Amino acid sequence: MARTRHRTGGLVGRLRGGTAPGTAPEVERRPGESADVLDSDRERARAAAERGETPPESPTDIEPRGWLATLKRTGKEFKDDGLQDWAAALTYYSVLSLFPLLLVFVALIGLFGEYPRTVNAMLDIIRDVAPGSSADTLERSITGVVRNKGGAGALLGVGLLTALWTASGYIGAFMRASNAVYDVEEGRPFWKLRPLQLAVTAVMVVLIAALAIGFVVSGSIARSLGDTIGLGGTAVDVWSIAKWPVMLLIATVMIALLTYVGPNVKHPTFRWITPGSALGLLALILASAGFAFYVANFGSYNATYGALGGVIVFLVWLWIANLALLFGVELDAELERQRELESGQPEAARELQLEPRQAPKP
Repeated sequence: MARTRHRTGGLVGRLRGGTAPGTAPEVERRPGESADVLDSDRERARAAAERGETPPESPTDIEPRGWLATLKRTGKEFKDDGLQDWAAALTYYSVLSLFPLLLVFVALIGLFGEYPRTVNAMLDIIRDVAPGSSADTLERSITGVVRNKGGAGALLGVGLLTALWTASGYIGAFMRASNAVYDVEEGRPFWKLRPLQLAVTAVMVVLIAALAIGFVVSGSIARSLGDTIGLGGTAVDVWSIAKWPVMLLIATVMIALLTYVGPNVKHPTFRWITPGSALGLLALILASAGFAFYVANFGSYNATYGALGGVIVFLVWLWIANLALLFGVELDAELERQRELESGQPEAARELQLEPRQAPKP
Protein backbone atom coordinates (compact mmCIF):
# COMPACT_ATOMS: atom_id res chain seq x y z
CA MET A 1 0.00 0.00 0.00
CA ALA A 2 0.98 3.61 -0.34
CA ARG A 3 3.19 4.75 2.50
CA THR A 4 2.04 7.58 4.75
CA ARG A 5 4.06 10.03 6.81
CA HIS A 6 1.81 9.76 9.86
CA ARG A 7 0.67 6.21 10.57
CA THR A 8 -2.20 7.13 12.91
CA GLY A 9 -4.91 5.58 10.75
CA GLY A 10 -7.35 7.31 8.41
CA LEU A 11 -10.17 7.69 10.94
CA VAL A 12 -7.88 9.07 13.63
CA GLY A 13 -6.39 11.47 11.10
CA ARG A 14 -9.83 12.82 10.21
CA LEU A 15 -10.72 13.32 13.87
CA ARG A 16 -7.53 15.27 14.47
CA GLY A 17 -7.58 17.23 11.23
CA GLY A 18 -8.76 20.78 10.90
CA THR A 19 -10.39 20.52 7.50
CA ALA A 20 -13.66 22.35 7.17
CA PRO A 21 -16.77 20.22 6.64
CA GLY A 22 -17.47 19.54 2.99
CA THR A 23 -13.93 20.46 1.96
CA ALA A 24 -11.69 17.74 0.61
CA PRO A 25 -8.46 17.58 2.59
CA GLU A 26 -5.21 18.18 0.80
CA VAL A 27 -3.36 14.92 0.24
CA GLU A 28 0.41 15.28 0.20
CA ARG A 29 2.17 13.51 -2.62
CA ARG A 30 5.27 11.57 -1.72
CA PRO A 31 8.47 11.96 -3.76
CA GLY A 32 8.36 9.99 -6.98
CA GLU A 33 4.62 9.39 -6.83
CA SER A 34 2.62 10.12 -9.96
CA ALA A 35 0.68 13.35 -9.49
CA ASP A 36 -1.65 12.41 -12.35
CA VAL A 37 -2.77 9.19 -10.66
CA LEU A 38 -3.20 10.82 -7.26
CA ASP A 39 -5.09 13.82 -8.66
CA SER A 40 -7.29 11.53 -10.74
CA ASP A 41 -8.30 9.55 -7.65
CA ARG A 42 -9.01 12.73 -5.70
CA GLU A 43 -11.07 14.29 -8.49
CA ARG A 44 -13.07 11.10 -8.89
CA ALA A 45 -13.88 11.13 -5.18
CA ARG A 46 -14.83 14.82 -5.23
CA ALA A 47 -17.06 14.34 -8.28
CA ALA A 48 -18.86 11.42 -6.64
CA ALA A 49 -19.48 13.49 -3.52
CA GLU A 50 -20.74 16.51 -5.49
CA ARG A 51 -23.13 14.40 -7.58
CA GLY A 52 -24.60 12.94 -4.42
CA GLU A 53 -24.20 9.40 -5.72
CA THR A 54 -25.12 6.53 -3.45
CA PRO A 55 -21.81 5.35 -2.03
CA PRO A 56 -20.99 1.67 -2.53
CA GLU A 57 -21.64 -0.33 0.63
CA SER A 58 -18.98 -2.93 -0.08
CA PRO A 59 -15.91 -3.19 -2.31
CA THR A 60 -17.84 -5.43 -4.70
CA ASP A 61 -20.28 -2.56 -5.39
CA ILE A 62 -17.73 -0.32 -7.07
CA GLU A 63 -18.27 0.89 -10.63
CA PRO A 64 -17.02 -1.32 -13.47
CA ARG A 65 -14.47 1.30 -14.54
CA GLY A 66 -13.11 1.31 -11.02
CA TRP A 67 -11.99 -2.31 -11.37
CA LEU A 68 -9.33 -1.42 -13.93
CA ALA A 69 -7.86 1.26 -11.66
CA THR A 70 -7.99 -1.20 -8.77
CA LEU A 71 -6.13 -3.91 -10.65
CA LYS A 72 -3.43 -1.44 -11.72
CA ARG A 73 -2.92 -0.27 -8.15
CA THR A 74 -2.91 -3.86 -6.88
CA GLY A 75 -0.04 -4.83 -9.16
CA LYS A 76 1.95 -1.72 -8.24
CA GLU A 77 1.37 -2.00 -4.49
CA PHE A 78 2.10 -5.74 -4.55
CA LYS A 79 5.62 -4.86 -5.64
CA ASP A 80 5.98 -1.77 -3.43
CA ASP A 81 4.90 -3.66 -0.30
CA GLY A 82 7.60 -6.29 -0.90
CA LEU A 83 5.12 -9.15 -0.84
CA GLN A 84 7.54 -11.42 -2.69
CA ASP A 85 9.78 -11.28 0.37
CA TRP A 86 6.83 -11.76 2.73
CA ALA A 87 5.83 -14.85 0.72
CA ALA A 88 9.36 -16.20 1.20
CA ALA A 89 9.08 -15.62 4.96
CA LEU A 90 5.73 -17.42 5.02
CA THR A 91 7.30 -20.28 3.07
CA TYR A 92 9.95 -20.62 5.78
CA TYR A 93 7.31 -20.79 8.51
CA SER A 94 5.34 -23.29 6.41
CA VAL A 95 8.33 -25.63 6.26
CA LEU A 96 8.98 -25.11 9.97
CA SER A 97 5.42 -26.23 10.70
CA LEU A 98 5.47 -29.12 8.25
CA PHE A 99 7.05 -31.83 10.41
CA PRO A 100 4.78 -31.31 13.47
CA LEU A 101 1.76 -31.38 11.17
CA LEU A 102 3.12 -34.55 9.61
CA LEU A 103 3.28 -36.10 13.08
CA VAL A 104 -0.39 -35.27 13.60
CA PHE A 105 -1.24 -36.71 10.21
CA VAL A 106 0.67 -39.94 10.85
CA ALA A 107 -0.93 -40.33 14.27
CA LEU A 108 -4.38 -39.93 12.74
CA ILE A 109 -3.58 -42.64 10.20
CA GLY A 110 -2.48 -44.95 13.01
CA LEU A 111 -5.65 -44.28 14.99
CA PHE A 112 -7.95 -44.78 12.02
CA GLY A 113 -6.18 -47.96 10.95
CA GLU A 114 -5.57 -47.06 7.31
CA TYR A 115 -2.28 -48.96 7.15
CA PRO A 116 -0.69 -49.86 4.77
CA ARG A 117 -2.52 -48.30 1.79
CA THR A 118 -2.52 -44.70 2.94
CA VAL A 119 0.93 -44.93 4.49
CA ASN A 120 2.42 -46.22 1.24
CA ALA A 121 0.76 -43.40 -0.69
CA MET A 122 2.15 -40.83 1.72
CA LEU A 123 5.62 -42.36 1.65
CA ASP A 124 5.63 -42.13 -2.14
CA ILE A 125 5.08 -38.38 -1.82
CA ILE A 126 7.81 -38.07 0.83
CA ARG A 127 10.31 -39.92 -1.37
CA ASP A 128 9.63 -37.43 -4.17
CA VAL A 129 10.16 -34.44 -1.88
CA ALA A 130 12.63 -35.40 0.84
CA PRO A 131 16.31 -36.32 0.33
CA GLY A 132 17.01 -40.05 0.26
CA SER A 133 18.41 -40.44 3.79
CA SER A 134 15.66 -38.29 5.29
CA ALA A 135 13.00 -40.24 3.43
CA ASP A 136 14.40 -43.53 4.77
CA THR A 137 14.40 -42.18 8.34
CA LEU A 138 10.84 -40.90 8.02
CA GLU A 139 9.71 -44.19 6.51
CA ARG A 140 11.03 -46.21 9.46
CA SER A 141 9.50 -43.80 11.98
CA ILE A 142 6.13 -43.64 10.25
CA THR A 143 5.88 -47.40 9.81
CA GLY A 144 6.71 -47.98 13.47
CA VAL A 145 4.16 -45.45 14.69
CA VAL A 146 1.19 -46.59 12.61
CA ARG A 147 1.69 -50.19 13.74
CA ASN A 148 1.47 -49.11 17.36
CA LYS A 149 -1.86 -47.41 18.05
CA GLY A 150 -0.86 -46.63 21.60
CA GLY A 151 2.18 -44.79 20.30
CA ALA A 152 0.00 -43.06 17.74
CA GLY A 153 -2.18 -41.61 20.50
CA ALA A 154 0.82 -40.22 22.37
CA LEU A 155 2.32 -38.90 19.14
CA LEU A 156 -0.95 -37.15 18.33
CA GLY A 157 -0.78 -35.21 21.58
CA VAL A 158 2.88 -34.25 21.16
CA GLY A 159 2.37 -33.41 17.51
CA LEU A 160 -0.62 -31.18 18.22
CA LEU A 161 1.23 -29.16 20.85
CA THR A 162 4.32 -28.78 18.67
CA ALA A 163 2.25 -27.94 15.61
CA LEU A 164 0.34 -25.27 17.53
CA TRP A 165 3.53 -23.54 18.63
CA THR A 166 5.42 -23.68 15.33
CA ALA A 167 2.44 -22.96 13.09
CA SER A 168 1.58 -19.91 15.19
CA GLY A 169 4.78 -18.41 13.76
CA TYR A 170 3.15 -18.59 10.33
CA ILE A 171 0.02 -16.86 11.62
CA GLY A 172 2.15 -14.13 13.19
CA ALA A 173 4.07 -13.58 9.95
CA PHE A 174 0.83 -13.47 7.97
CA MET A 175 -0.51 -10.80 10.34
CA ARG A 176 2.62 -8.70 9.87
CA ALA A 177 2.40 -9.08 6.10
CA SER A 178 -1.28 -8.06 6.19
CA ASN A 179 -0.37 -4.96 8.20
CA ALA A 180 2.18 -4.08 5.52
CA VAL A 181 -0.53 -4.41 2.89
CA TYR A 182 -2.99 -2.18 4.78
CA ASP A 183 -0.15 0.17 5.81
CA VAL A 184 -0.93 0.05 9.51
CA GLU A 185 1.21 -0.62 12.55
CA GLU A 186 0.41 -3.46 14.92
CA GLY A 187 -1.29 -1.91 17.92
CA ARG A 188 -2.56 -5.06 19.60
CA PRO A 189 -0.41 -5.80 22.69
CA PHE A 190 1.48 -9.07 23.04
CA TRP A 191 -0.79 -10.38 25.79
CA LYS A 192 -3.73 -10.01 23.44
CA LEU A 193 -2.05 -10.82 20.12
CA ARG A 194 -0.28 -14.05 21.13
CA PRO A 195 -3.43 -15.80 22.42
CA LEU A 196 -5.20 -14.71 19.23
CA GLN A 197 -2.43 -16.24 17.12
CA LEU A 198 -2.59 -19.51 19.06
CA ALA A 199 -6.40 -19.63 18.81
CA VAL A 200 -6.32 -19.05 15.05
CA THR A 201 -3.56 -21.66 14.75
CA ALA A 202 -5.65 -24.21 16.68
CA VAL A 203 -8.56 -23.70 14.29
CA MET A 204 -6.21 -23.99 11.32
CA VAL A 205 -4.66 -27.24 12.59
CA VAL A 206 -8.13 -28.74 13.04
CA LEU A 207 -9.15 -27.68 9.53
CA ILE A 208 -5.90 -29.00 8.03
CA ALA A 209 -6.45 -32.31 9.84
CA ALA A 210 -9.96 -32.40 8.36
CA LEU A 211 -8.48 -31.86 4.90
CA ALA A 212 -5.97 -34.66 5.49
CA ILE A 213 -8.69 -37.03 6.63
CA GLY A 214 -10.75 -36.08 3.59
CA PHE A 215 -7.88 -36.97 1.29
CA VAL A 216 -6.62 -40.14 2.94
CA VAL A 217 -8.91 -41.74 5.50
CA SER A 218 -12.35 -40.79 4.26
CA GLY A 219 -12.58 -43.83 1.98
CA SER A 220 -12.78 -46.36 4.81
CA ILE A 221 -15.20 -44.13 6.76
CA ALA A 222 -17.50 -43.83 3.75
CA ARG A 223 -17.29 -47.59 3.17
CA SER A 224 -18.20 -48.36 6.79
CA LEU A 225 -21.08 -45.88 6.68
CA GLY A 226 -22.30 -47.36 3.41
CA ASP A 227 -22.29 -50.87 4.88
CA THR A 228 -24.22 -49.62 7.92
CA ILE A 229 -27.01 -47.94 5.94
CA GLY A 230 -27.08 -50.53 3.18
CA LEU A 231 -25.51 -48.48 0.38
CA GLY A 232 -22.31 -50.49 0.19
CA GLY A 233 -19.81 -49.21 -2.36
CA THR A 234 -22.24 -46.52 -3.54
CA ALA A 235 -21.37 -44.42 -0.49
CA VAL A 236 -17.70 -44.50 -1.50
CA ASP A 237 -18.57 -43.38 -5.03
CA VAL A 238 -20.74 -40.54 -3.73
CA TRP A 239 -18.10 -39.37 -1.27
CA SER A 240 -15.34 -39.50 -3.90
CA ILE A 241 -17.26 -36.73 -5.69
CA ALA A 242 -18.72 -34.87 -2.70
CA LYS A 243 -15.42 -34.58 -0.83
CA TRP A 244 -14.07 -31.98 -3.25
CA PRO A 245 -16.75 -29.35 -2.55
CA VAL A 246 -16.41 -30.11 1.17
CA MET A 247 -12.66 -29.59 1.11
CA LEU A 248 -13.11 -26.46 -1.00
CA LEU A 249 -15.44 -25.16 1.69
CA ILE A 250 -12.86 -25.91 4.39
CA ALA A 251 -10.16 -24.08 2.43
CA THR A 252 -12.53 -21.10 1.99
CA VAL A 253 -13.09 -20.94 5.75
CA MET A 254 -9.33 -21.02 6.37
CA ILE A 255 -8.62 -18.15 3.98
CA ALA A 256 -11.57 -16.09 5.25
CA LEU A 257 -10.35 -16.45 8.83
CA LEU A 258 -6.77 -15.50 7.93
CA THR A 259 -7.70 -12.43 5.91
CA TYR A 260 -10.18 -11.18 8.51
CA VAL A 261 -8.08 -11.40 11.68
CA GLY A 262 -4.73 -10.74 9.98
CA PRO A 263 -4.52 -6.96 9.61
CA ASN A 264 -4.92 -4.54 12.50
CA VAL A 265 -7.97 -2.90 10.92
CA LYS A 266 -11.69 -3.14 11.54
CA HIS A 267 -13.33 -4.48 8.42
CA PRO A 268 -16.82 -3.06 7.75
CA THR A 269 -18.29 -6.56 7.63
CA PHE A 270 -17.12 -10.16 7.75
CA ARG A 271 -17.43 -11.92 4.40
CA TRP A 272 -16.83 -15.60 3.83
CA ILE A 273 -15.84 -14.96 0.23
CA THR A 274 -14.20 -11.81 -1.13
CA PRO A 275 -12.76 -11.18 -4.60
CA GLY A 276 -9.27 -11.43 -3.13
CA SER A 277 -9.90 -14.68 -1.27
CA ALA A 278 -11.59 -16.20 -4.33
CA LEU A 279 -8.64 -15.23 -6.52
CA GLY A 280 -6.18 -16.51 -3.93
CA LEU A 281 -8.00 -19.82 -3.65
CA LEU A 282 -8.11 -20.20 -7.42
CA ALA A 283 -4.38 -19.54 -7.64
CA LEU A 284 -3.80 -22.08 -4.86
CA ILE A 285 -5.74 -24.71 -6.80
CA LEU A 286 -3.82 -23.97 -9.99
CA ALA A 287 -0.50 -24.10 -8.14
CA SER A 288 -1.43 -27.43 -6.57
CA ALA A 289 -2.52 -28.80 -9.94
CA GLY A 290 0.75 -27.67 -11.46
CA PHE A 291 2.74 -29.30 -8.67
CA ALA A 292 0.82 -32.56 -9.08
CA PHE A 293 1.41 -32.40 -12.83
CA TYR A 294 5.15 -32.03 -12.25
CA VAL A 295 5.30 -34.95 -9.84
CA ALA A 296 3.34 -37.17 -12.24
CA ASN A 297 5.16 -36.26 -15.45
CA PHE A 298 8.59 -34.88 -14.62
CA GLY A 299 9.76 -37.05 -11.76
CA SER A 300 12.69 -38.15 -13.93
CA TYR A 301 14.21 -34.69 -13.43
CA ASN A 302 15.50 -36.04 -10.12
CA ALA A 303 17.98 -38.08 -12.14
CA THR A 304 19.51 -34.79 -13.31
CA TYR A 305 19.16 -32.60 -10.24
CA GLY A 306 19.34 -35.30 -7.62
CA ALA A 307 17.11 -35.67 -4.59
CA LEU A 308 17.02 -31.89 -4.14
CA GLY A 309 14.89 -31.53 -7.27
CA GLY A 310 11.74 -32.50 -5.43
CA VAL A 311 12.63 -30.28 -2.47
CA ILE A 312 13.13 -27.25 -4.71
CA VAL A 313 9.86 -27.81 -6.53
CA PHE A 314 8.03 -28.19 -3.23
CA LEU A 315 9.49 -24.95 -1.86
CA VAL A 316 8.63 -23.08 -5.06
CA TRP A 317 5.08 -24.40 -4.81
CA LEU A 318 4.80 -23.16 -1.23
CA TRP A 319 6.15 -19.77 -2.26
CA ILE A 320 3.67 -19.48 -5.13
CA ALA A 321 0.83 -20.51 -2.82
CA ASN A 322 1.75 -17.78 -0.33
CA LEU A 323 2.13 -15.27 -3.17
CA ALA A 324 -1.42 -16.11 -4.20
CA LEU A 325 -2.75 -15.55 -0.68
CA LEU A 326 -0.97 -12.21 -0.31
CA PHE A 327 -2.08 -11.03 -3.73
CA GLY A 328 -5.65 -11.71 -2.65
CA VAL A 329 -5.13 -9.62 0.50
CA GLU A 330 -3.69 -6.78 -1.61
CA LEU A 331 -6.62 -6.94 -4.02
CA ASP A 332 -9.16 -6.73 -1.20
CA ALA A 333 -7.32 -3.74 0.28
CA GLU A 334 -7.31 -1.90 -3.04
CA LEU A 335 -10.98 -2.68 -3.59
CA GLU A 336 -11.68 -1.10 -0.20
CA ARG A 337 -9.66 1.95 -1.28
CA GLN A 338 -11.72 2.21 -4.47
CA ARG A 339 -14.95 1.95 -2.47
CA GLU A 340 -13.82 4.81 -0.24
CA LEU A 341 -12.87 6.94 -3.25
CA GLU A 342 -16.26 6.38 -4.84
CA SER A 343 -17.84 7.26 -1.50
CA GLY A 344 -16.37 10.75 -1.69
CA GLN A 345 -13.27 10.27 0.49
CA PRO A 346 -10.35 11.66 -1.56
CA GLU A 347 -7.94 11.14 1.35
CA ALA A 348 -8.24 7.40 0.64
CA ALA A 349 -5.93 7.99 -2.33
CA ARG A 350 -3.10 8.16 0.19
CA GLU A 351 -4.39 6.23 3.19
CA LEU A 352 -7.19 3.75 3.77
CA GLN A 353 -9.85 5.15 6.07
CA LEU A 354 -10.36 1.97 8.07
CA GLU A 355 -10.25 2.28 11.84
CA PRO A 356 -7.51 0.20 13.51
CA ARG A 357 -8.60 -2.56 15.86
CA GLN A 358 -6.24 -1.03 18.37
CA ALA A 359 -4.13 2.05 17.69
CA PRO A 360 -0.43 1.73 18.49
CA LYS A 361 0.80 3.60 21.52
CA PRO A 362 2.57 6.88 20.66
